[in-house]
Amino acid sequence: MARGCPFDPPTDLTRLRDTDPITRVSLWDGSTPWLITRHADVRAVLADRRFSADTGRPGYPAVSASTLARRRTAPSFIGMDDPDHARLRRMLIGEFTVRRIGTLRPRVERVVTDLLDTMAAGPNPTDLVEAFALPVPSMVICEMLGVPYADHDYFQEHSRALLDTRTDPAEAVRRTEELRDYLAALVAARESEPADDLLGHLTERYVLTGALSRTEAASMALLLLVAGHETTANMIGLGTLTLLRHPAAAAQVRDGEPALVNAAVEELLRLLTVTHTGRRRVATEDVEIDGVTIRAGEGVIAAGDTANRDPAEFAHPDELDLHRESNHHVAFGFGIHQCLGQPLARLELQVAYPALLRRLPTLRVAAPLEEIAFRDEMAVYGVHALPVAW
Repeated sequence: MARGCPFDPPTDLTRLRDTDPITRVSLWDGSTPWLITRHADVRAVLADRRFSADTGRPGYPAVSASTLARRRTAPSFIGMDDPDHARLRRMLIGEFTVRRIGTLRPRVERVVTDLLDTMAAGPNPTDLVEAFALPVPSMVICEMLGVPYADHDYFQEHSRALLDTRTDPAEAVRRTEELRDYLAALVAARESEPADDLLGHLTERYVLTGALSRTEAASMALLLLVAGHETTANMIGLGTLTLLRHPAAAAQVRDGEPALVNAAVEELLRLLTVTHTGRRRVATEDVEIDGVTIRAGEGVIAAGDTANRDPAEFAHPDELDLHRESNHHVAFGFGIHQCLGQPLARLELQVAYPALLRRLPTLRVAAPLEEIAFRDEMAVYGVHALPVAW
């Protein structure tokens, strides 16, 4: 669908939410799943276990042929149902608790400070994505996993190809296998040389005990590596562009108390919803949602971007309101499959936005909006580059 304002959901989606909130749509493969666009209905679908997240089920509405191919090559727990989903997710829950992620704050602050020092001493203008937005979460997730950041060009190039909906399926499979094999080699190294990082913990607790194969552990790490840097990087870039277009809000984030900064992060997550291809499911039995019967075997797309702009849930939903009293957004999903890494993403954003605005108080966008390339073709929305000056 054509997008109007690059910060808003496509106008056709917004119209459907207001006039035909549960409707059939046509996908790339000729399938006609149901599109769910209202906040209450999206939450109902994502909380209902009669809707399966299993990407291998007939009727599952894949984003693209390449997405389907790569998920079949390296299955991850986000594309599974319980009990497999719960078994694999439990292996990671302890690594992503709010308390454990909170201990990473000093390290995240150091990463952000060092990058801003380098940026301030470097070329002006520069590309914020390359200089700051992408390195912040990449460095953090590499250190957390135990992946050498020196290899970031390699895995970032592969990630871009895997998230591009236009990638040829055979190319997606090749790149998935290469990245998985790269991570499997890191797991293998930890079998003989233990390490106090996430790959080391997976290896010691589950690979060496036979609960996970080396390939399964690598597939799990692949999900964390790609999702762990792509989503937050695009939220930093797109969120900064949004704040710079709202000077009063930017000033509040720069100078605000932690509670206000945290509220700003939640509001940007709601407003921008960078996971813009929807949460996808397939019904395992007949289910009625708001008077519409969805039959067993029919696919469903729960559109988070329109749900997060639903006026029935959010007053003045198209406005950036840092003082919004209620913000039950679905940017991280909802139900048992909601994003495991959300505490880490929140921490990185809570540190990155105010630090950037304080370190470079005269920061401004150095190109007209119409010259900025937005990531419409990618599974994670954002900007390909963001020229800034100060």
